Amino acid sequence: MKIFFLTPRVPYPIDKGDKLRAYYQIKFLSKRHEILLFSLDENSCYRAEKDPLRDICKKVRVVKLSKLRIFFNLLVGLFRDIPLQTAYYYSSDIKKEIIKEIEQFKPDLIYCQLIRAAEYVRDIQSIPKIIDYVDVISKGLERRIKRTNIFWKLILTIEHKRALKYEKVVFDDFDERIIITTEDQGLLKFEEKEKVKIIPNGIDSDYYKPIPFERKYDLFFSGNLRYPPNVDASIFIVDEILPLLKLKIPNLKVLIAGAAPNSKILSLQSETVDIKGWVDDVREYYKQAKIFLAPMQIGTGLQNKLLQAMAMKIPCITSELTRKGIVASTENVMLVADTPKEYADLIIKLLNDQKYADEIAELGYKFVKANYDWEQITQNLEQIFFSTINKK
Repeated sequence: MKIFFLTPRVPYPIDKGDKLRAYYQIKFLSKRHEILLFSLDENSCYRAEKDPLRDICKKVRVVKLSKLRIFFNLLVGLFRDIPLQTAYYYSSDIKKEIIKEIEQFKPDLIYCQLIRAAEYVRDIQSIPKIIDYVDVISKGLERRIKRTNIFWKLILTIEHKRALKYEKVVFDDFDERIIITTEDQGLLKFEEKEKVKIIPNGIDSDYYKPIPFERKYDLFFSGNLRYPPNVDASIFIVDEILPLLKLKIPNLKVLIAGAAPNSKILSLQSETVDIKGWVDDVREYYKQAKIFLAPMQIGTGLQNKLLQAMAMKIPCITSELTRKGIVASTENVMLVADTPKEYADLIIKLLNDQKYADEIAELGYKFVKANYDWEQITQNLEQIFFSTINKK
């Protein structure tokens, strides 16, 4: 099968959840299929010589989005009935390049990641198309509206309305649709949402596995540290949870690490809290942690950071919002809290009871191995590909 794989961001380096998803889908699909990857580079930081995808794809085409082009896109987007984050990535000149590549490659299938890139291919009728929503952008916007200032409330409210409408438009324009979790599927706001198929993320268990090492940090949180849900969770850890913990554990050590920490994150640095930036191998951080803490209050989708922690046998504590994206409430493979006191109580219990911490870590490890294997997930995705082509 020949697959034209379109992404709004280059899937390498893997510093965001959507990039991780695309990277591993391509890695496993390329074992049996021919892939042309077409990606946009918004930050002009892509280095072709370091990209392993070039060794496994038939062709990789990366087109840079200049800041001037992005500004123009957003300006034009104000007067169009599409989400601004879709307008952000759209260029009529780039669309011509995409059409040219498709005509030359002659794919059996077009696979588009995120509604941000959908505008480039949604009007193509002659080739079967699949859209990967990844998660529900409109719901993420709705949750952010409640936790921001008046100016951003106005902007996000407009964007939320546009995203709601566009998610349905995209459903109608593509032959098949997928999303990460059942939870996300239920958050879509149109009647046909049950027709959206579930394809979760997986874990590379050959890479993420237990590593014996000195656990110098009591707590660890990771993620892209400019992404609002991760910024919000980091502040929640430091401002709400840590003051309660330090009453019982004065010498507590916390690590918050990830790509592009913004000024709010950097301001959290203290004797108790270490702030670290991007590293090529995030396992260097995981292996130093006793507990992985992810108190996500906003955002949607499956949190890859938790899968990675469980695969490395680290006990995890998270919110109910995040738990629902990974596991049913009946399975005790991670601990769930709501209030700062609940988080603090669970953390103290794990730190004071090594046997209990090991039990939770073992349950999480076995669960991830059994349910989030990339090879099996990719085979399920392939079946959707073949079915879509046959229907078309």
